[in-house]
Formats: sequence, structure tokens, C-alpha cells
Amino acid sequence: MGLKIGIIGLPNVGKSTVFNALSGAQNAEVANYPFCTIQPNRAIVPLHDPRLEKLHALVGVPKIIYATIEFVDIAGLVKGASQGEGLGNQFLGNIRDVDALVHVVRCFEDPNVVHVSADIKPDEDIDTINLELVIADLEQVERKIERLTSEVKGDKKLLPVMAMAQNLKTHLEAGNSASSFTERSSASYKSLAHELRFLTAKPVIYAANVDEDGLAEDGPLTKNVIEIAKKHNADFLKVCAKLESEMVDMSKEEREEFLALAGVEESGLNQVVSKGFAILDLISFFTKNENEVRAWNIAQGTTAPQAAGEIHTDFERGFIRAEVVSFETFAEHGNDSALKTAGQMRSEGKEYVVQDGDVILFRFNV
Repeated sequence: MGLKIGIIGLPNVGKSTVFNALSGAQNAEVANYPFCTIQPNRAIVPLHDPRLEKLHALVGVPKIIYATIEFVDIAGLVKGASQGEGLGNQFLGNIRDVDALVHVVRCFEDPNVVHVSADIKPDEDIDTINLELVIADLEQVERKIERLTSEVKGDKKLLPVMAMAQNLKTHLEAGNSASSFTERSSASYKSLAHELRFLTAKPVIYAANVDEDGLAEDGPLTKNVIEIAKKHNADFLKVCAKLESEMVDMSKEEREEFLALAGVEESGLNQVVSKGFAILDLISFFTKNENEVRAWNIAQGTTAPQAAGEIHTDFERGFIRAEVVSFETFAEHGNDSALKTAGQMRSEGKEYVVQDGDVILFRFNV
């Protein structure tokens, strides 16, 4: 399964700069005025996993195919976006397609970079965006209730759905997110959420965009974002988009040296990937053949047949068994022959739950 992350925020908070830094290319226009981004910029970025690279070196096949992450740089939202203000609510639709959100919040002072309000106040900026997302979800629910009002007359089985939708409407009207709705574990809510793809149900990572001084020490603006992330039970990361954009054309070794000099342990991309995997409960498994080694992303709890289905639906339908070894065990022995001699290759059936780092050969009937 692909990992798709939307980058949102007010205009001129550094979204496009963050997008360029994360995607490793200057794809998104960056300018000192609101609504520089009109159409969403998209970039598919390979997830460089050192385990896959080690596996590639050991197996010695021609190709290495990384799992990928797609970033979507969504136009800046402003107060009233859900009602068509700014560039309109068409951009809210772009958010519905992503798995998680990186909400970029400006946490630096620079008189040369305009801001949509007179003062930089992260809490107000975040509230502005979150309210627009809530309003957009509320409008979706209201339209659904209108449809249900007529449908329920001919199908009384829809009464629980109607009752849940009414409760959700009240919840959203109070300014709350769908992710905090108490009935979200019910079958009725899950069905509705699958249909309407609520914006406020998506996992959020708050990204404080700081200057270089802000990387070393959390200032008041950054601390404000940290407090809000904790309150919303959301994840948090700190990034200096300006600094990271300077690394776009650097080699891996140069980037590592550059980050070390800046006192940064992880790049913005690595932070987003690790936190994105965590909040979406994703893991990776590996496959290999005579031509390639490859990484695949799946949800935690995925069974072996389901994992095989990520490669091809025929693999899941005709699943017989999976020959499995952990990456660590493979790296220790170095090749299949040594693994078999040591009795380390396991044969797993349909009930096996794939673990992070498994190296798997699927056996199946066509």
C-alpha cells in the first residue's frame, strides 16, 4: 500500500518549501505572496531503507525497488475556505485523498516574508485550518442526512445510521473533529467515514517550521505548537525548511555532514516517514528474486495471504505458504543456502501475521 501524505497550512508558512525539501526536488514554486500554489504539487519519493540496501548487496541482483511515499502540496487554506474564500473549497477535496496530514505551522519571525495576519500566533493559525476542516466535514454530514431523510422511509435498517449521523452533526457543530467522536468504533460510523472520507478523521503531524536558531532550542512559538499537538493527541516534528531546501542537491554523505553541523539528528523526510509509519501502523517486508529486491508497505496485523495480495491479487487467491526469514537472520547468514543449512528458513501458513523486516518468498497456485 502506498503512503500518501498531504501538506497543509496557511499561505506563506513554508508549505511548498517543506514539500521541496521532503521530495528532494524544486518542484513546487516558492514565492513571497499568498496562494503561490494553485494546483496541488505531487511528488513520489523512494523510501531509502538501509535494510533493503543491505539485502541488495548480499543477494547481488541487478535492481533494487524501494517502497514509495507520495507527497501532495495543497494550496494554502484561509479562514472561510470551506465557504469558497481564498481559492475556494476545491482544495479541501484534495485532502480527502491522502492517508495523513502534515500541518505546517510558521514558527519563525521574518519581516521579509509576509503572513496572512499581523502577528505570528501558531494557536490561531492552527485553529483557522482546523475549523475549516470541521466545517467541510459538517457540510458533508448535513448533505448525507438530507439523503438519509428520504431513504430511511423505505429502509428502516438505515435508522441507526441516521441516528449516528445526527450525533456526529452535533459533535462537529461544537467545533470538534471526527477523530474525537465517541461512536467512531461503530459499524455505522465506519461505513459513513469510508464513504465521506472525513478530513478531521485523518492522522495529523504538526510540523513547526523554524529558523536555524529554532532547531537548537524551542522558542515560545514552537512550544505553543507542541502544546497543541499534545492536546489533540497528534504527533509533532520540528523542521527548518530553509535549511533542508539547501540540501536538495547534496549527496547522502554531504547531507549527513550538513545536518550534523546544524545539530540535527534526522532530516525532515526521515522524521515524516518514521512518524507517518507510526501513526498509520505501517511496516515493511521484503521480497527478492533473480532480478530484484523490493520493499512493500503493509498495515501491522496483515496476514501472509493479504501481504501476498499486495504484490498481486492472484498471489492471495492461490496462496499455499510463505517461506519467511527475518532480515536480521538473513543478514547474519548471508544467503539462502546458509539459511537452509542452519534451519532458519520457516514455512508459514495462512494465519501467519507478517512482521516488520520479514524477507518472504510466497508459494501459490495460479
